[in-house]
Amino acid sequence: MNKDFLLEIGLEEMPAKYITASVEQLKERAADWFKEKKIAVEAIQTYSSPRRLTILAKNVATKQEDQIEEAKGPAKKIAFDENGDWSKAAQGFARSQGVTPDDFTFREIKGVEYIYIKKEVKGLKTLDLLSEFQKIVTDMTFPVSMHWADCDLRYIRPIKWLIALFDTEIIPFEVAGVKTGNETRGHRFLGKSAVVKTPSDYEKVLLEQFVVVDAEARKDAIREQIAEIETIQNWKIPADADLLEEVNNLVEYPTVLFGNFENEYLALPEEVLITTMKEHQRYFPVFNEDNSLLPHFVTVRNGNHENLETVQKGNEKVLRARLSDADFFYQEDLKMTIDEAVHKLKNIVFHERLGSLTEKMKRVQKVALLLADYLDWAEEEKKDIYRVTDIYKFDLVTNIVGEFPELQGIMGEKYAKLQGENDAVATAIREHYMPISSEGELPQSDLGGLIAVADKLETLVSFFCINIIPTGSADPFSLRRSAFGVMRIIQANEWNLPFAEVLAEIVGIERKEGFSDLPGEEVYQVAQNFMKNRLRAILRGHDVRQDIIEAVVGGEPNRIPEVINSAKVLNESAQDDWFRPTVEALTRVTNIAKKYDDHEPVNPNLFENEYEKELFESVQELKHDYPNMTIVERLKRFAKIRPIIDAYFENTLVMSENEALKANRLALLVELSTFIREFAQMDEIQVK
Repeated sequence: MNKDFLLEIGLEEMPAKYITASVEQLKERAADWFKEKKIAVEAIQTYSSPRRLTILAKNVATKQEDQIEEAKGPAKKIAFDENGDWSKAAQGFARSQGVTPDDFTFREIKGVEYIYIKKEVKGLKTLDLLSEFQKIVTDMTFPVSMHWADCDLRYIRPIKWLIALFDTEIIPFEVAGVKTGNETRGHRFLGKSAVVKTPSDYEKVLLEQFVVVDAEARKDAIREQIAEIETIQNWKIPADADLLEEVNNLVEYPTVLFGNFENEYLALPEEVLITTMKEHQRYFPVFNEDNSLLPHFVTVRNGNHENLETVQKGNEKVLRARLSDADFFYQEDLKMTIDEAVHKLKNIVFHERLGSLTEKMKRVQKVALLLADYLDWAEEEKKDIYRVTDIYKFDLVTNIVGEFPELQGIMGEKYAKLQGENDAVATAIREHYMPISSEGELPQSDLGGLIAVADKLETLVSFFCINIIPTGSADPFSLRRSAFGVMRIIQANEWNLPFAEVLAEIVGIERKEGFSDLPGEEVYQVAQNFMKNRLRAILRGHDVRQDIIEAVVGGEPNRIPEVINSAKVLNESAQDDWFRPTVEALTRVTNIAKKYDDHEPVNPNLFENEYEKELFESVQELKHDYPNMTIVERLKRFAKIRPIIDAYFENTLVMSENEALKANRLALLVELSTFIREFAQMDEIQVK
């Protein structure tokens, strides 16, 4: 009969943002253990709260599966003595495996026969193995950890109690001086300790002690209570998934309530009010049907409905103080001009070796103008580039951003508009930070996108120039995120920048500033490889095959949107009948041509057959059409040329003894290869 297994790790209150990932890690480690030990389990349920990480394994088999094992013994030629009896080697092998020679079979491997035996290995009792969960507990890893008392173990928070229960039996082990038992702890103020007799009692026992231990059930309870307030008050309380997740991991017994603040604070920018409520107080903001912010907030108490009025007043008092500070900061900011703020940037260090923010902004201006030239922006459009790059970091010295760093850029846009900057400039100030996460929102304006790319590329290359390059998981300046953002913005805007040339010129800009710890060519290669890896990540996100990723990224990827689209088209076409022969033909061309890059122009007068002429004409048509063709059209054209290539090779000796003919034929292949290699490194694609 199968049984349930419960493991609860009781702790001091954990940081809310790490709880969900931690309990999922515990579940994965448990699942791997059951699989490794070949113990059948129906499902593993997770439970969590600020003070516990728990798994409940349901219908766990009471013993391991029996296994049939094979063992290889001596070669047959030494398994018998001169009398044809089993040799000492064979008999010794039988004893070591707990069998008799009668159990032997023979199997041939590479022309030699060996003794083999099959034996049944009885599975061990699960009860005798579960104490190994002690190592699962101690092997857990966390983004933050700590020592406590005289314990050598580092953990997310001190361990206070442990439950390890297989049906009704306690599995004995000890972690950091804490022994396993069957006693849990309830809500810190409303509950008390309680005995869990069997794993199936766990939820019920804790609910009696004012702990809703199922995180999803807690979240549902919060949603339902918020929805009830919405209905009664006729409010709109937007569902913020991240805030709900964090609040859910701050409470064990959720009770939702609302509070109020003075109308006068609605004069503050909405973003200031919302940030104050969400980021500082973990409150849900409230709106009316017209999506206008109302002077109310919703919060979640870790407790029951007793004394809610007192709790409400306490929360209102704290928020009132926060909003009063914000109002003071905002009014002070309005007294400062943009020019005064920009002047203060001279005293703010961007990096000790890369100068002040003012110096960085000047470098970004050069990069932005470089990008604008490549994108053929008009002189009138460049006026906005000059203005943005002169001021775009000014809000970093404002009081509001000092108090609420999350509002950098957002407040810059607002203050810029208040002081008469045009909409394009103001919007670019906000958008240059985007995306703020790997999948975050991208700039919507061309100017904002250009400044965002210029700012991030300047950051990347300047750090590479002083030999600060991310290694392993260490990336203190978020350079990977910056590179990923650059790729996403360029792709979204379909800017077919000659990226290799752009990178090389930015390296030159930085080196002229004196940042030259590494040779320029080395910095360029580091930057190119770094961007390639981000491009690979983007393509993996589109489910592109790895060999196709290497085909489009492996060379020197230049025009990023074209590279990404090429990868998608190749990936989608890989199963078509024409794909394999086309790739093989194109690979043959590039393999021959890559050794002969130096060549004279093709001379049609040296052609000896119609196949040379036909291939030459196809290449000339391709050269004429290629710039205006879509990615799909280019691949289709290659497929159309493929039989012409095959016929050329079947009827033409490329490596002719006549040096003039040989050079001319190689020149034709090199010319065709140029377009093929620009499209993809075909020899990287696996078609066999």
